[in-house]
Amino acid sequence: MEEGRILNLIKKPKNGLLRIVFSRLVIVFLMLGLQIFLYIAFFALISQFLPYFAVFQSVFAFGMVIYLFNNKMDSSAKLTWLALIAVLPVFGAFLLAFTQRNLGHRNMQKNMERIIKNTKKMLPQDNKVNDELSDDLYCTNNLHRYMNHSGAYPICDGTLVNYYPMGEDAFPVMLEELEKAEKFIFLEYFIIQEGYMWGRILDVLARKAAEGVDVRVLYDGTCEFSKLPSRYPQLLGNLGIKARMFAPIKPFLSSHYNYRDHRKIMVIDGKTAFSGGINLADEYINHTHPCGQWKDTAIMLKGKAVSSFTLMFLQLWELPNPYPEFDMDHLETDEYSEAEGFVMPFGECPLTENKLGEAVYMDILNRARSSVHIMTPYLILDDELKCALKYAAQRGVDVKLILPGIPDNKTAYALARSHYGELIDAGIGIYEYTPGMVHAKVCVSDECRAVVGTINLDYRSLYHHFECAAYLYKAPCISEIEQDFQQTLAVCRKITRAELKSERKLYNLAGAFLKVVAPLM
Repeated sequence: MEEGRILNLIKKPKNGLLRIVFSRLVIVFLMLGLQIFLYIAFFALISQFLPYFAVFQSVFAFGMVIYLFNNKMDSSAKLTWLALIAVLPVFGAFLLAFTQRNLGHRNMQKNMERIIKNTKKMLPQDNKVNDELSDDLYCTNNLHRYMNHSGAYPICDGTLVNYYPMGEDAFPVMLEELEKAEKFIFLEYFIIQEGYMWGRILDVLARKAAEGVDVRVLYDGTCEFSKLPSRYPQLLGNLGIKARMFAPIKPFLSSHYNYRDHRKIMVIDGKTAFSGGINLADEYINHTHPCGQWKDTAIMLKGKAVSSFTLMFLQLWELPNPYPEFDMDHLETDEYSEAEGFVMPFGECPLTENKLGEAVYMDILNRARSSVHIMTPYLILDDELKCALKYAAQRGVDVKLILPGIPDNKTAYALARSHYGELIDAGIGIYEYTPGMVHAKVCVSDECRAVVGTINLDYRSLYHHFECAAYLYKAPCISEIEQDFQQTLAVCRKITRAELKSERKLYNLAGAFLKVVAPLM
């Protein structure tokens, strides 16, 4: 195969019509419309029995309220379900039962629990690191212990971390590292779309597979709607690349589709790992500009912490296998004794009770002393996280959020604006990135703690998606992350209460209505 040739396996990606038709918002409103139609038809048929039906409906709704008050879901979700059941009791109860019963993904949950149990001791915690952090000001050991209830996420020293403030900064480094592969390349991404970026990467992958390197690609099944054809794994297989779709979309009703693989992981020989907000599509490196300038970030790890990302990939790769196998050689990595600071990669699994992504953000907010600076593309908050943001600001911490100025999702943007007023009143600075779309998922605090990964501040990321990130403590690159935040802030506009009332009133109105159903989106 000619070196440097960009591969394109399909001529043209499918359009996004199916993606729009099958989106969560469209489906919810279609079901609401269907219920209204059925109600009208039902009432026309049994008009003489309406008094009895009204009594039944009231008793039924009251019983559902009692059930919800005793449910373990978060309070914001309870309010949504209460509102839905109050207006449409039968439909609301049916939808609640559907989501609570987890139809269609019980086998996935059992397999995931078994895999986590079997791999939990593969990456033991270094006691030397524990001793170093025993009297830590930020109680990092406490956070680490909590995180390891749900998996094997050791906090590591001996790891070099490089931070990239834009996708186009990270991309050439990714290509360079891929060219060095000798044993294996593992890629796990939410979005893969043919074009310049994926073509350059695929060119390297095909050549490396031909050389005998174990190349595996895992991508989310929603790509089948608008990005890639269903036969794409077979097309990659023709190049010697092992490929799988995570939870491919099939024509049956299931809450299985609620759980998407939103991770972005690239591991090379167990020595180098990349993560962050960057998917493998052209807008992420500003080769195309659907929303102005696309602001995204990435990190590259070299050293001991890489093995955590390797294990995360293997856990989801082996999820469909009834008898998963793990080669410990994949977890061998290098150590950089000269590296400063600590790194704890972690994965969010929606099939476990512990919500690790939100826990890390809450820990940072509650222990912050001077500042918490966050970049996020979406802001759909539950009550707990909103209270933590407000509490931090009200006790004197400088809390600032950077969000998109040109959003890629207008529904999410409207929902984000529904939170602006309350956060501004609490003293939180809200800024919108004027050049375009912020897709970075970054949090930096006190210039000594940071999180870079795939976790958005929305319900999907915090409750329903498989996610990943790296928690950084005292790593030298944290000062670069803070510097990037300040440089990004310089091209943002601050949102004030007056501007919120006078500008984009349609978004404000839409956000007020959509907020009612936010946990369902």
